[in-house]
Amino acid sequence: MLDFPKWKVWAVWLSIAACFLLTIPSFVPENMRERWPGWIPQPSINLGLDLAGGSSILLEADTADLARTRLAAKRDEIETEFRRQDPRIDIGDISMRDGTISFMVRDVAKVDAARERLLQLTGSGAGMTGQREWTIEVRDGTRFIVTQTNAGLDQAVKQAMADAREVVDRRINALGTLEPTIVLEGRNRILVEVPGLKDPEALKQLLGKTARLEFKLVDITANPAEIAAGRAPIGSEIMPYPSAPTGQFALPYVAYPQREGQQPMIALKRQTIVSGDQLIDAKQEFDQNQQVVVGFTFNSQGGFRFGQTTRENTGKPFAIIVDGSVISAPNINEPILGGRGQISGGFTVQSANELAIALRSGKLPVALKVVEERTVSAELGQESIEKGILAGVIGTVALILFMLFTYLRFGVYTSLALLVNAVMVFGIMAFFGATLTLPGIAGFVLTIGAAVDANVLINERIREEQRIRNRAAVSAVEFGYKEASRAIFDANITNVISAAIMFMFGSGPIRGFAVVLAIGIVTSVFTGVTFTRLLVADWLKRNRPKTINI
Repeated sequence: MLDFPKWKVWAVWLSIAACFLLTIPSFVPENMRERWPGWIPQPSINLGLDLAGGSSILLEADTADLARTRLAAKRDEIETEFRRQDPRIDIGDISMRDGTISFMVRDVAKVDAARERLLQLTGSGAGMTGQREWTIEVRDGTRFIVTQTNAGLDQAVKQAMADAREVVDRRINALGTLEPTIVLEGRNRILVEVPGLKDPEALKQLLGKTARLEFKLVDITANPAEIAAGRAPIGSEIMPYPSAPTGQFALPYVAYPQREGQQPMIALKRQTIVSGDQLIDAKQEFDQNQQVVVGFTFNSQGGFRFGQTTRENTGKPFAIIVDGSVISAPNINEPILGGRGQISGGFTVQSANELAIALRSGKLPVALKVVEERTVSAELGQESIEKGILAGVIGTVALILFMLFTYLRFGVYTSLALLVNAVMVFGIMAFFGATLTLPGIAGFVLTIGAAVDANVLINERIREEQRIRNRAAVSAVEFGYKEASRAIFDANITNVISAAIMFMFGSGPIRGFAVVLAIGIVTSVFTGVTFTRLLVADWLKRNRPKTINI
């Protein structure tokens, strides 16, 4: 138990030295680290929102909008499949009202075929959970009513929120911010915390943008007066066109407002040519006139469809829509091939970059709105750090004095183990780029107290072996470490399991606490058992004492 081969001695000291080197950058001011040569690694501990200051935003999903979007997508799917598949089933106009899709089959003899096709399109009425996502009802013999169920909508909301969290994560990381905390709260909310972000306005604008990109043909047959009255031709829909050209450049198919405060409106074909789902890249650029635009590139499928549609509709206008608002409606002067294009619309460099990030990171599957925001000042975070350091210093000094007074020489070894334990905790956190939060500091202070548990057990066991069983010094130490180690490992395994559960099911500060606690438990066992045993073994080998004062 006390035999240490040279390789093990070197392994212990090299591990401690490596952690010490990893700890250094975290305690060097950033302006000094910037002057270090580039080849020097600079691992450091990131500070959480409560320590570094920053912004916290609570986003809420618009589930009503998700229900409408889901219903519209199913309507388009039904319309496309019924009119494309062979044999063709003739149906009347499809309408949406009060959360239902309604249409009539023209041929009574094809009602059963229509039902079978609807069952295929709605997943035979059962979703992933085994519950019906859509119900199908036939009225008056030929009219079909398709309704989404509450179970289906709940499943859609759950999936949309999981996808939205991933999109939000990609957008924030594209801004270059460090260690954001993004967690789902309840059924339809996402909490976003970004340390170090002083002004949350740009973040709010970015996260509030759904980035639902669509390309649709303009319905040039629509009467502007009808559009102004809110009546769209069959197969078309009306959308706002805020940047519509005016004056001598006014477009004949746009309904311009008659009163101040209204927006121009335009009628678009309901079918989407290409959507943002087929984008592979988007970035801020300058066109040949040095105007700020957003350049985009489609994948092969999107590029083919875009090229085919522009070839078939040369000379006609098409609209570029972002989040339900027309950005521009240029004329197709020639086929647009190659899958590349530009979006212009009076952008600034910042707004174009924000739109490019939003498009590049993917559209949000559900619209999000900011319902709460708060900013934590760096001064408050600095105060928390100072108080946490003070608590750690007081706790460490108190434990060192107690151990020195109680265990004498072995108290010195325990005190060294405490200091090494602190270095190793910070070194490992820096290596993994972990985030230190205020609860994390509490976890660190807790590990200081827990770190001496192992040495108390070992020291008391050595006392017992020497005083009660009358063992010699070397034998007492060997049996003390051997017998106490079992209890130490058993106790700390349960603590690690608890920390793992907190990390898996917790969020934000809870996970920060769990990370520091788990690392502290592992390092405290290493320093309390292995490191002190190395020091004690070296002392016994050098001095060969007959008795031990402990």
